[in-house]
Amino acid sequence: MKVVLAPDSFKGSITAADAAQALAAGWASVDGSADFVMRPMADGGEGTVAAFAAGVPGAVRMPVRVDGPAGVPVDAEWLLLPPTDGAPGGTGVIDLASTSGIELVDALRPFDADTTGFGQAIVAALDHGVSRLVLGIGSSASTDGGTGLLTALGACFADAAGLPIAPGARGLLELAAVDLAGLRPAPEVLVLSDVTNPLVGSHGAAAVFGPQKGLTDAVDIVRVDAALVRLAKLLGADSQLPGSGAAGGAGGALARWGAELSPGAGEVARLIGLEEAVTDADIVVTGEGSYDGQSGDGKVPSFVAGVAARAGVRAAVVAGRITSDADTALFEASISLTDLAGSAHASQTEPARWLHAAGAALANDFAR
Repeated sequence: MKVVLAPDSFKGSITAADAAQALAAGWASVDGSADFVMRPMADGGEGTVAAFAAGVPGAVRMPVRVDGPAGVPVDAEWLLLPPTDGAPGGTGVIDLASTSGIELVDALRPFDADTTGFGQAIVAALDHGVSRLVLGIGSSASTDGGTGLLTALGACFADAAGLPIAPGARGLLELAAVDLAGLRPAPEVLVLSDVTNPLVGSHGAAAVFGPQKGLTDAVDIVRVDAALVRLAKLLGADSQLPGSGAAGGAGGALARWGAELSPGAGEVARLIGLEEAVTDADIVVTGEGSYDGQSGDGKVPSFVAGVAARAGVRAAVVAGRITSDADTALFEASISLTDLAGSAHASQTEPARWLHAAGAALANDFAR
């Protein structure tokens, strides 16, 4: 039996590669003859750099220190891919999660967190001389409309008095003028995103993702959404562009810079040869930390399920938790680690143990 293991990372708990290994070990404890093919995935969020590092020979990790989402320096890295005909200076791969991600803050900062560090890492790659950028923008801590990253790239955002605005959504509320004269020119830039939400409106950055970052007051959500509307007008950006609401509006800012927005899971899958691996597989197992109602919109589990369906291969999903609004009909089997462990705390404390148990359970299920 050929089993393809293609999970995403379980955010803040275990990497995609380690999750795949734990699932394989559990499955092998029941069926020692199974042939495992490891294809750890990412969709533009946490683990994107790791997925490219594993998939591209000659990739080099480049350390960089940046201002984290709370303004405190963090040690991060970007990935340098070897030169190609289309990118003679090499390609820089950077994920927002490692520079301005929500896992980097001890407490949610809905008005003050920003994307400056992500912009600083982009600048480091540009200064190195890369001729192409691949940017993963999942797992953001902020709703700053990308003003932090654009500021690092040379843009100026001012209030009515002509003074620089404060970082984060707090500064957006005071925004009155934008000057892009000093903005660095963009090379070829591909942005990997796991969502297709527009910048503003009922499906926009503030309304949908703001609460995940601590923006829970309805009045504040309306105020920040209005500020994002104003930002789009001042930038001359399309506030309804699919994906522009990703990462608190960073998607829209990068599109205005000249980037192309692309579904992250598809680009990573192409790189690692997922479709080729699945073609002659018997079973594909995917997963993520939380399989919920948003998981059907460009995230890894739904993407992998689609690849499996097109190949006529059975699929299963393992997640830290599976909510009632998740589309489990995409899979022949679904396992929640929270249910296995008895609590979310137990599953998050020992993810490898419970992924091992999930792998064993799947082996038994599919054997029957």
